[in-house]
This record gives sequence, C-alpha cells and structure tokens, in this order.
Amino acid sequence: MVGATVGGVRTVLRIEGVCVCAASVFAYSKLGASWAVFFSCFLLPDLSFLGYVVNRRVGAYSYNAAHSYIGAVICLVISLALNWQLPMSVGLIWSAHIGFDRSLGYGLKYAQGFSFTHLGLIGRAAREVSDSIVEPTSATQTTASQPD
Repeated sequence: MVGATVGGVRTVLRIEGVCVCAASVFAYSKLGASWAVFFSCFLLPDLSFLGYVVNRRVGAYSYNAAHSYIGAVICLVISLALNWQLPMSVGLIWSAHIGFDRSLGYGLKYAQGFSFTHLGLIGRAAREVSDSIVEPTSATQTTASQPD
C-alpha cells in the first residue's frame, strides 16, 4: 500500500506509541487526578468511529481528528499557559490513548477505509493481503533449483 510505513520504520513508530502511552500515564500519576476519570475517558476518542456511519471519507477525517496528537498537545499547552489542571488531565488521557492505539498498529486513516492506515493495513484487509501471498511449494523450489 502506497503511503504506509513498513519494516523497521513501522516498528519504531509502534515503539514510539508505547513510549508516549507510558510517559502520559506516568505524568498522569504525578498529577494526582482521579484514576476513575482516566479509565472512564480513555476510550472516548474512539467515538470518532461514528464518522464511518456517514461514509469512509468522513470516518477517516473524524478518526484522524481524534487520533492526532494535535488536540492533546493543545490541551497540554493550554494547561501550562493558564495553570489549569483539567486540560492537563484531558491532554494526558488523550495522548495515552493515541500512544496505545499506535503501539497496536492503529494509525491515522486514509479515505479508502478503516483498514488503510499510515502504519499499514489492519484487520480484514491485512489478513486478505497476507492470505493472497503464495509461498512456493517444495516441488517448485526443487524444480527451480535444478540445473538445466
């Protein structure tokens, strides 16, 4: 798939997601905010899936808006600038969610559909591609390796 990261770069981006999630959870623990709030809000960005009810383009747009670090960083900056705890909590929960998703391979979406992400294909589309790759049989390998 054009536009998707593969190989070592994909692995680095997924490890980066683990790091962002861990750092966000660690920072949240130092904030002294409620863990009940953390766990009840952790999956809120996934409400952006509802955009797919309209169509794939709207779904990709709404998903990407909720799963980009832009909004989370804006919350963190507002919190630091105005010394408010609520935007800090929101930003840390939000960035933890995004990092968690990225660590699992859920990247930003393309308009082709939910399975098409900047981190590669996911879900059924990924399984279909891997199923369509035919490995050579031992007979083919034997025939191909025999000298003419």
